[in-house]
Amino acid sequence: MQRKAEVERITKETQINLSFNLDGSGNIDIASGIPFFDHMLTLFCVHGFFDLSLRCGGDIEVDYHHTIEDIGLTLGQAVDDALGDRKRIRRYGFAVTPMDDALANVAIDLSKRPYLVFRLPKEMISDPGFDATLVKEFFRAFANKGGMNLHINVDYGENQHHILEAVFKATGRAMAHACGIDPKISGVRSSKGTL
Repeated sequence: MQRKAEVERITKETQINLSFNLDGSGNIDIASGIPFFDHMLTLFCVHGFFDLSLRCGGDIEVDYHHTIEDIGLTLGQAVDDALGDRKRIRRYGFAVTPMDDALANVAIDLSKRPYLVFRLPKEMISDPGFDATLVKEFFRAFANKGGMNLHINVDYGENQHHILEAVFKATGRAMAHACGIDPKISGVRSSKGTL
């Protein structure tokens, strides 16, 4: 069973081509036009053992918002496509990941019932080169298109870069666990018999 997907999204604001492999080894070829965001996506893939090839042309001269949100939509669609009928997957995943001063807790349910909880420290020192509020937009789009209940909590941390690194690493690790195949599961992991 190959769990791969290719997704193209073209709007007046962004042009995205993406290839994603759930059962990869962390190979990446990412060019979003936003180097810091490329770094975060790399962490997600390396720590989740996902392969990702991404090319995005976006209106970043206006703002990073459209590019980051649309990549979230496209990557979420790729995850949903790659999961197929979601049979035999663990469905739930959880990871706690430290990065220096920050500790991220991420829990995922691949339930096809999208919901996002996103909590970062209010006292976080902001990096003037990147607006951290856009990360919430990315994860909202990712959860909605990916059909997942996604909880991201960082109780403490001072450095924005460290906080976001911990978040993307933990999300990759939690996703890898939730997407993993469990030999004890034959259908979908639900008492209802369906997701």
